Amino acid sequence: MVTREQLQQGLDELLRPEGFKDYGPNGLQVEGRREVRRLASGVTASLAFIDAAIDAGADTLLVHHGLFWRGQEGRLVGWLKARVARLLAHEINLFAYHLPLDAHAELGNNAQLGLRLGLRADARFGEHELGFIGAAAGIEDVQALAVRVRLVLAREPLVLPGDGRPLRRIAWCSGGAQGFFEAAIAAGADAFLTGEVSEPQAHLARETGVAFLACGHHASERFGAPAVAAHVAARFGLEHRFIDVDNPA
Repeated sequence: MVTREQLQQGLDELLRPEGFKDYGPNGLQVEGRREVRRLASGVTASLAFIDAAIDAGADTLLVHHGLFWRGQEGRLVGWLKARVARLLAHEINLFAYHLPLDAHAELGNNAQLGLRLGLRADARFGEHELGFIGAAAGIEDVQALAVRVRLVLAREPLVLPGDGRPLRRIAWCSGGAQGFFEAAIAAGADAFLTGEVSEPQAHLARETGVAFLACGHHASERFGAPAVAAHVAARFGLEHRFIDVDNPA
């Protein structure tokens, strides 16, 4: 058993949220019981995830996408009221870490995604150095990279092939990092992999020759929360379970 405060301290020491200007509050978002025994991790604090965690007997949740974001009205109505009400009724703690969980050099979303793709970063780029870049590690072209992505993430990526050049350097940043494409190009990437795509990236891929792969926001961010949760669970002697609620986005 560990207290909520001890877990908060351990997570903050690991993820260092004070170093980030983020889109929402990092750390404890909903206060539940003080004693923590069973930790469930997931990508998003959706109602489906909360209910699955309740069924699994979890008293504390750790997610990448929490409940509160900059620009919200601040009213507990509708879907937000339903999620918060479920957490409060079962006295469940909700911890959420957004950019800090992307950025961690070993346990974060980007580090864990690279690990599974067989890529090792030797440099970083972009805001908060969230973008990772490294040698292609035997992935010869964009078709081979797309196959690797499909096998690892179990979904077909959207591929903008660029000029079909051999791959020497691959950059990646999980989630909605399509806006990092220009920074990846400037960092020397021959291909950039992220979760989402917007209209400008198709033109940039054609005009620069650098390939762009959109692999799914959720799919590319499935690995950081369970890695961090497993780490703190081992440190504090907690039970841990990763609950993946499928999301096609």
